[in-house]
Amino acid sequence: MKNLFTLAISLVTLTASAQDVAITEDDFLRGSITPERAWWDLTYYHLDITVNPETKTIKGSNLIRFKTLEEGSMLQVDLQPPLYIEKITYQDQELAYKKKGTNAFHVLFDAPLPKGEEAEIKVYYAGKPRAARRAPWDGGFSWKTDSKGQPFIATSCQGLGASAWWPCKDHMYDEVSSMDISVTVPSNLMDVSNGTLTKVEENGTTKTYHWHVDNPINNYGVNVNIGDYVHFDEVYQGEKGPLQLDYYVLRENLEKAKKQFTQTPMMLKAFEHWFGPYPFYEDGFKLVEVPYLGMEHQSSVTYGNNFENGYLGRDLSGSGWGMKFDFIIIHEAGHEWFANNITYKDIADMWVHEGFTAYSESLYLDYHFGTEAANAYVIGTRKNIKNDAPIIGRYNLNKEGSGDMYYKGANMLHTIRQILNDDAKWRSILRGLNKDFYHQTVTTQQIEKYVADHSGLDLTAFFEQYLRTTDIPVLEYKFNGKKLEYRFTKVVDGFTIPVKFWVGDAPVWATVGTAWQSTKVKGDSATIDENFYVTPKMVK
Repeated sequence: MKNLFTLAISLVTLTASAQDVAITEDDFLRGSITPERAWWDLTYYHLDITVNPETKTIKGSNLIRFKTLEEGSMLQVDLQPPLYIEKITYQDQELAYKKKGTNAFHVLFDAPLPKGEEAEIKVYYAGKPRAARRAPWDGGFSWKTDSKGQPFIATSCQGLGASAWWPCKDHMYDEVSSMDISVTVPSNLMDVSNGTLTKVEENGTTKTYHWHVDNPINNYGVNVNIGDYVHFDEVYQGEKGPLQLDYYVLRENLEKAKKQFTQTPMMLKAFEHWFGPYPFYEDGFKLVEVPYLGMEHQSSVTYGNNFENGYLGRDLSGSGWGMKFDFIIIHEAGHEWFANNITYKDIADMWVHEGFTAYSESLYLDYHFGTEAANAYVIGTRKNIKNDAPIIGRYNLNKEGSGDMYYKGANMLHTIRQILNDDAKWRSILRGLNKDFYHQTVTTQQIEKYVADHSGLDLTAFFEQYLRTTDIPVLEYKFNGKKLEYRFTKVVDGFTIPVKFWVGDAPVWATVGTAWQSTKVKGDSATIDENFYVTPKMVK
């Protein structure tokens, strides 16, 4: 296995050199399914930590339960410095382990574990975790204080990796089936994590909050939020019955939160319509105030949008419709379906999370304010698209694609909706994705194939164009007598889609490819329906 691993590193390095991209061993250890990861399947974690706000340190353990898929004797656990491992145990005996690269540890069993074995190890660790530099984009622990000087602490780690603050199998392809989280904090503070609160232990000067997650959860979706919180709640009558909604905010913001968070049932009503039932009824839904903008932590969505509509008070679309909703409540909660229910196997396919969720903003408007409002919003977000790099990133290296995955992704999906021209079928596709890939990790190929198969459209070249190139199709058109002529340029081979023109007030549909084609029309001027994300170009 060692020789294969070394060869893989060499091949990746050679490929990277050709593209002038620096790839390190750490990138490969983090981003690929190494031999030391492949032979065992996660089933359960119990993360048990004590957080000390005064020293900004943590100490604790993670119980890692797994089932062997093949015989194996060495597994990979990840933990990022400056945190350090104190010991690793198996059946009450300490195991040997060796550091590999910067963040990986190869743990060696005394004898191979046979295929089909159920086993568990416990990793004890401690230290001063990485402080977030610009949460949530450059995450870690956010060590802040509230207006009264009380500790106000939160974690965020997408991209960076959960191993920035707890030891785990830090790759997205493998999720535990369930998880327990126990967090000990000073007795004047509260911890809010994922799932349902099962018990609070009084320990004198500290309290331990025990949370249980009853569903599969991805690593970066796990979180710790600590503060002088107050709590209020309600019950939402959803598609699968009563859903517990819990809200945790700083005391000073209680009244503002009670007003602003009324958008939560509105969000659920819209998204259950479009996407199907909320995927984690057993774990409830929480909004938790944090000292950064917000993040889609599963069943524990974090919030820091100042209790106002828009994105920190701004409309990202410029259409005016972005001020009709609180961006963080709608966007981050939308990730419960696309990110937490359906999760990418590799961060290179992050568009599956962000493209669909950026489009969920438009779908929320569609449900509550109408299709014209939704269209204006998603079209308005095009001004944020840079077309600087492809949406899909580098596989097996923990490398995401362009930030265009948000609004280019949304406008790509909006264009598919126009091509399909059947909102009932479009809704059935969105709901079908969440039903058929329920609690699964996926690849972009699976998502592309599902949308194509269930729409009845050939979208091979379409996805190639929008996901893997930076070119937006240019639709050239002109009049030749009573004929409207048209073709696409700057497209991949085989790119052909139906497009709606407007000739006067009349819609005219035409299937447009790379060769000039024509159709007879009544009129001598035309425009391309702006809901199609293409670049119109009238030529002579």
